Amino acid sequence: MPEGKRVQGCSSHRISRTLEAVDWISEGNVHDWLHDAVHGLHIGVGWLHDFLVAWGIFIFLGLLCWLTWKFISMMPNVRPKQLDARADSDVRWDEVAGVEEVRAELEEVVEFLQDPARFAKLGARVPKGVLLYGPPGTGKTLLAKAVANESEASFYFQSASSFVEMWSGLGAARIRRLFQTARKNQPAIIFIDELDAVGRHRGSGGPGGGSQEHDQTLNQLLVEMDGFDQSDRLVVIGASNQLGALDTALLRPGRFDRHIGVSAPDLNGREQILGVHTRGKPLAEGVRLADVARQTSGLTGADLANICNEAAISAGRGDREEIVQADFDYALERVVAGLQQRRLITDKEKRVIAYHEAGHALVARLMGDAMQLHKVTIVPRGQALGYTLNLPEEDRYLHSTEELRDWLKVILAGRAAEQVVFGRITNGAANDLERATAIARSMVFEWGMGGSMPHQQVRADNYALSEETKSVRDAEQRGITDAAYRDALRLVEVHRVYLDRLAQALLRTETLERPEIESLLAGLEPESNSSLDIGVEAALAIAPPPLPEPNP
Repeated sequence: MPEGKRVQGCSSHRISRTLEAVDWISEGNVHDWLHDAVHGLHIGVGWLHDFLVAWGIFIFLGLLCWLTWKFISMMPNVRPKQLDARADSDVRWDEVAGVEEVRAELEEVVEFLQDPARFAKLGARVPKGVLLYGPPGTGKTLLAKAVANESEASFYFQSASSFVEMWSGLGAARIRRLFQTARKNQPAIIFIDELDAVGRHRGSGGPGGGSQEHDQTLNQLLVEMDGFDQSDRLVVIGASNQLGALDTALLRPGRFDRHIGVSAPDLNGREQILGVHTRGKPLAEGVRLADVARQTSGLTGADLANICNEAAISAGRGDREEIVQADFDYALERVVAGLQQRRLITDKEKRVIAYHEAGHALVARLMGDAMQLHKVTIVPRGQALGYTLNLPEEDRYLHSTEELRDWLKVILAGRAAEQVVFGRITNGAANDLERATAIARSMVFEWGMGGSMPHQQVRADNYALSEETKSVRDAEQRGITDAAYRDALRLVEVHRVYLDRLAQALLRTETLERPEIESLLAGLEPESNSSLDIGVEAALAIAPPPLPEPNP
């Protein structure tokens, strides 16, 4: 019963409150309340209107200024980066190897900044700009670091990409600030890395012309470099991988006076670089850096540094206290061919890969000693299911037509072996075809080694060529690769015994080193006489004309 009473009491209270609300509404109180509310709202709107009319423009301008300030504060604020020229932990001249000529040029710049009176009394002036160009990894930035630490001048480093912005005038302002800061702290050196990011030809930004911001930034750089006084002790060093893409106004004397090519090191340079990067690393007695240098023709200083680091990692992985020669062999293979892959390959595919790589190795041996066989393997590395590692015994800069045709035979020999053994070809020769096409294309398009157009360049970017000339050019390129493939087929068929011997050995051991290859191919004589050394020997064999008799 108490619960029922609570429910009944609660209902009576609600009814009474409802009746009171009805009486309040019936007396017209709602109408008065609504009238007062509308009147107050009208007064508020009028006051807001008067306020906005009087102060709205100032509020809008203040809000616009605040938004502009917030937007500018969010933009990257790039300041000239000054490096300590006396930092003991950075690069010195003794750590720069393989680029002695470039080092000598830059040492002259450092000496001028340190002792300008010695040159001034002879009427000499320091070059306003030094441009270092060459492929990536050859040591351009490393040289700049050495200059920074060897000179007593203030050194400012800036990447050219920091001058590139979508807002017109921002890049030019940054260049002005960089040069103003450097002039206040003379003698000074400004190093601009990746110069092609801002120094490209003006008007080359797109179909409708160059970017206005890019052109303004480049114009400001040209003005700053050409505005040097004779008394300025300020040098600009630029680095670029694309010399041909730079604007001609930037390359003229008076701006970048010296253009210094930094190329891949030669044999002695590679050995010196290996010595620098193995300094402080414990090497075993049997390690021969000269052999490693001989096997790394064409690699840059960055590649060699990577090889030394990979060799040290390999030794650490093997829990050895010293780096042995096998670690360098592994590192070379790791850098050149890529990481070893653990792929599940069927026996049928493994047999195809074995004959493919055996074809490369067989024809490489038949083509002579221009590219020595170092290793053949069917262990996948990188994107390759197998590979044949050919390493030159010496640095070569000139190649005859016959040598290039022989190298095409080696490249296409893998596909030829598939055709001879299995009667069909696979898609495993994609990289071989790419390399063969590139060589044949360069022979015809750039080097004038075609039969019908032997003494002219017919480059792909020459749009003035007629359609007939293009057809002849393409047919010439196709003829070179087809002839190389036919010769590769013939060589594989004739020496099928050696091909089977190599393939069976690969199926057993998966990897063949140079001594094992030599043993399996014992008695196989080269069939090519295209080596340049043979031509030189033939020329030297001719008796020289007798010297003229001296006059009495």
